[in-house]
Amino acid sequence: MTRMITILGPTASGKTPVAARLAAEIDGEVISADSRQVYRRMDLGTGKDLEDYVVRRQETGDSRNVPYHLIDIREPGTKYNLFEYQQDFYDVYQDIRRRGKVPILCGGTGLYIEAVLKGYKLSPVPQNQALRDSLEGKPLDELTRLLTELKAKTGSNMHNTTDVDSCQRAIRAIEIETYNIEHPTPRRELPPVDSLIIGISIDRELRREKITRRLKARLDNGMVEEVRALLDEGIPAEDLIYYGLEYKFLTEYLTGQLTYDEMFARLEIAIHQFAKRQMTWFRGMERRGFKIHWIDATLPMEEKIERIRTLW
Repeated sequence: MTRMITILGPTASGKTPVAARLAAEIDGEVISADSRQVYRRMDLGTGKDLEDYVVRRQETGDSRNVPYHLIDIREPGTKYNLFEYQQDFYDVYQDIRRRGKVPILCGGTGLYIEAVLKGYKLSPVPQNQALRDSLEGKPLDELTRLLTELKAKTGSNMHNTTDVDSCQRAIRAIEIETYNIEHPTPRRELPPVDSLIIGISIDRELRREKITRRLKARLDNGMVEEVRALLDEGIPAEDLIYYGLEYKFLTEYLTGQLTYDEMFARLEIAIHQFAKRQMTWFRGMERRGFKIHWIDATLPMEEKIERIRTLW
């Protein structure tokens, strides 16, 4: 029996309810693999859906709160990176195993998932203010070209240029690659983790429909107010824009750079593109040797769980 179960899939595929239900049935705990759900008070924009972790049993009517980890562990405005995530994951993973529970890794950030399953060798990279100042103001396409050139020198596969959706993210990636060239130091080693990998597969048109419906619901339920509150507490607009997607476009709307309709249209397109990039990453994982067992998102929950348990 494998030590862990991983449930991955693109946004709106319904992976979190599957992970929570599975955890409730096999005495497991969920470890989030989402690069933005680590931030407190960033709930609607990151799609935390914490109610998914309350699993109700139909036969008895009672409910169980499924333990989850690596959600709400950092303050907004801070920069959380892959190095920190890998260590945080491993600490939680070991604790869950020590207590005799089953760790269930669940999320859509493919880089985070692959880093912990494969045991990437990473080193912490401090900020380089001089480098940042020299890159300030350069357009995204030029930053992306610089990053591509650096990756060619380092042979790095730690950053996917398709995930560089803002200048700040591109500058951070360049900072990391530059540091690794200038400081060839020993890197921290954490062991790879043996895991059964389940992918939640959703038809492209159904995914697009769910993304649009979910975006409208989150806007109706206060996502604009959530971002406004973050700005009001003093978090700089550029820091929120750094987080991408909802926070990027809503911040631009709230600071008068976009109209509401422009914000909605651009955000909707960006989320569709993001989901496509997620699937590209997962297919890349398969090419890199990971075996992903795909399960249709439209199957009844009971059938999904039964298939996973049979594979496990």
